[in-house]
Amino acid sequence: MMWSDHGAWGVGHWLAMSFTMLLIWGLVTALVVWLVRDSRNPHGRPTGEPSQAGRADEVLAERFASGEIDEAEFTRGRTLLHAPGAGS
Repeated sequence: MMWSDHGAWGVGHWLAMSFTMLLIWGLVTALVVWLVRDSRNPHGRPTGEPSQAGRADEVLAERFASGEIDEAEFTRGRTLLHAPGAGS
């Protein structure tokens, strides 16, 4: 009565609806993957790569532990590493 084609959908309508559903679910999946990856890496650094300051801290600690440097040099090095603008 209100439908001119008596409610029958053509092939074009079904293809458009199927494509739209695939697009929507693809976007939802991409959003979930992006959110999960972003939550695992909150500082924006590539996963598995220590920051330059972090690596320098490790080297400084290793040198102190092996006796290459004394406590004063270790403390001075840490102070310099963690000063504003250092390690950028």
